[in-house]
Amino acid sequence: MSDYRIQGATGEWEVVIGLEVHAQVTSKAKLFSGASTAFGAEPNTQVSLVDAAMPGMLPVPNRECIRQAVRTGMAINATINKWSRFDRKNYFYADLPQGYQISQLYHPLVGEGHLEVALDEKNPDAETKTIGIERIHVEQDAGKLMHDQHPTRSYVDLNRSGVALMEIVSRPDMRSPAEAGAYVRKLRTILRYVGSCDGNMEEGSMRADVNVSVRRPGEPFGTRTETKNVNSVRFVMAAIEFEAQRQVDVLEAGGSIVQETRLFDPDKGVTRSMRSKEDAHDYRYFPDPDLLPLELDDAFLEECRASLPELPDAKRRRYEAELGLSPYNAAVLTAEAETARWFEALLAAGGSDVTAKAASNWLISDLFGALNRIGRDIADSPVRPEQGAELLKLIADGTISNTLGKQVFEIMLETGQDAGAIVEERGLKQTSDTDAIEAEIAKVMAANEDKVADYRGGKDKLFGFFVGQTMKAMGGKANPAIVNELLKKALG
Repeated sequence: MSDYRIQGATGEWEVVIGLEVHAQVTSKAKLFSGASTAFGAEPNTQVSLVDAAMPGMLPVPNRECIRQAVRTGMAINATINKWSRFDRKNYFYADLPQGYQISQLYHPLVGEGHLEVALDEKNPDAETKTIGIERIHVEQDAGKLMHDQHPTRSYVDLNRSGVALMEIVSRPDMRSPAEAGAYVRKLRTILRYVGSCDGNMEEGSMRADVNVSVRRPGEPFGTRTETKNVNSVRFVMAAIEFEAQRQVDVLEAGGSIVQETRLFDPDKGVTRSMRSKEDAHDYRYFPDPDLLPLELDDAFLEECRASLPELPDAKRRRYEAELGLSPYNAAVLTAEAETARWFEALLAAGGSDVTAKAASNWLISDLFGALNRIGRDIADSPVRPEQGAELLKLIADGTISNTLGKQVFEIMLETGQDAGAIVEERGLKQTSDTDAIEAEIAKVMAANEDKVADYRGGKDKLFGFFVGQTMKAMGGKANPAIVNELLKKALG
């Protein structure tokens, strides 16, 4: 149970949050036509006669869109309805050519399910919460109005018109911005694992309508507002925080909350009123007369289930149990499907010479740190898993030290060369030549007789100084374990 509360002038308030996430289905064609769904095309170049609502045009369901929605439902432990139906949702808007949207109200494709979200990122098993999902229904997207092309006119781009969406409707089970953020992140992760949506919130292929109300703890739900089309996890959390505080201020001033649709302004961090909120009856829903009900057979459902990958929670638990990774490392590596694939390719290339712990630590600290620094993601990494494995093997077998390994990695990032070639060309092999190391130790001790005396007098912390000086004298190429062993003997 969340302890998140808003401290008002008259006492504490609890926030109640539900999310309706619109996820664009991964498919090459639209929900009811063969027009392309590719992002970034010139306006109105991907519009069929069906999308433009030309007279006499009839919709034909895209099997792949239905399949992807069913697979998503299975991934969130939801009921799949073998019989479902499309409805017409009637409203006028300039970017809606038909004057209605084909959606599902009464009989959705996917019924109740749930998501388990981790509230502590460092220890995912320490604190979790189950968020109920009410339904997933499939619907067509509207077009897009463009207001910045002309000083006095708005234009309509219908490229997006008819694109398949999954609307994933949660229960009002979230009680803090953090819980809502965790829910959106987890849902996005699952969609990307399944491959049913690319989860790209910046391009609008995943966006959330945020329903917020406030109440005194333990009292019935208050009147909610809906903030439309929020397109990042950070903005979802910011919109909730502002809207909840706004509602508390209104109620404590003696006002009442109006059920309405609002917009979030990310530049100012505020929500503002857009229009009064319609109820379902305002849309005059009725079964679409041009579409037969969807009837799914067992073979189709089995095909969908068999196509699912190992999902993030199962993969995380396997990494912990079979690979011995910490909960934190396992959670980081499974947070994105691409990261998990990269890690598993790294392990496969390393074989028995590279431990899972060493591979995970290197990937999370060294590789992620470098990618953040150069502004690239792991799918675009300049270092391939096979190259990373070769580097880790050289460190594991003592050819190079950890310190030299970091230098080699930086050269790999810049040049794209393999680790072995860099070590050979630049003479970076670690030396275990005891005679050479002893000779340098003798020089260091001769140059620092006062510190030798201090060390032998009980100042044990000076040992690190001698290690550093010896390694410096050896150009960082001495085997650290042998340096430590020989120094202990020399210093007595």
